[in-house]
Amino acid sequence: MKKIVIFLFCSIFALSIGSCKRKKYTEVVEVPLPSVEEKLALGAPEDVKAEPGSFEITELKFGYDALAPNIDAQTMEIHYSKQYVSFTNNLNKVLKGTDSENSPIEDVFKKLDLSNTETKNNLGGYYNHTLYFDLLTPKGGGELSDALKVAIDKDFGSFEEFKTQFKESASKQFGSGWTWLVVDTEGKLEITNTQNQDNPMMPGTKIAGTPILAIDLWEHAYYLNYQNNRKKYIDNFFKIINWKKVGDKFDEAISK
Repeated sequence: MKKIVIFLFCSIFALSIGSCKRKKYTEVVEVPLPSVEEKLALGAPEDVKAEPGSFEITELKFGYDALAPNIDAQTMEIHYSKQYVSFTNNLNKVLKGTDSENSPIEDVFKKLDLSNTETKNNLGGYYNHTLYFDLLTPKGGGELSDALKVAIDKDFGSFEEFKTQFKESASKQFGSGWTWLVVDTEGKLEITNTQNQDNPMMPGTKIAGTPILAIDLWEHAYYLNYQNNRKKYIDNFFKIINWKKVGDKFDEAISK
């Protein structure tokens, strides 16, 4: 434990009542400071549990510090154990006792009343974060599946062109929201943005479809590390995407 020696000096003050009587003295006080290990103490993702309910949080299969420097440990812990868990708990509470309580989440979206903002925000917050955390990996991406590569080449021209368009779309998102890669109702890959916790599964969305990739553009996802440099966060996001899982979700979407 480091210790800091603080020297307290009593100086001459012209106060109406009392003074140091023009007498100087020095007092040595030892004050313990937290060690580096204490400052960086983190919880474990496996210890995080949502309250009992129909929907559960997705398991984070790596430590909070595993994505650094692309996403810092403190951001991951707060994002996963606080924001995500809160959306999960709130969604289960608002659905409890309703017809949607035990329905598949796709059916909950189909029956969603957009005027019910409490349900909409928590449903989107839960679904969006589940997809986001499920597609992160500390191992740096991996290869595209053959089917996904063919589809990306067909709909965007190349993987590099897809990345360019996705990053541009995310960079242009004003305020809080998300950027998505979706399989639309015709089976085509599309890039789209949504505000707040909205997503392409909701009724009336601009580009409807099944999301297979999402980036969280709320400040809580990146601000501690990147502050106002959202573009750098978007660039580094591509270093931690689990493309095998994206390919699996693509296969599921086109098989529906």
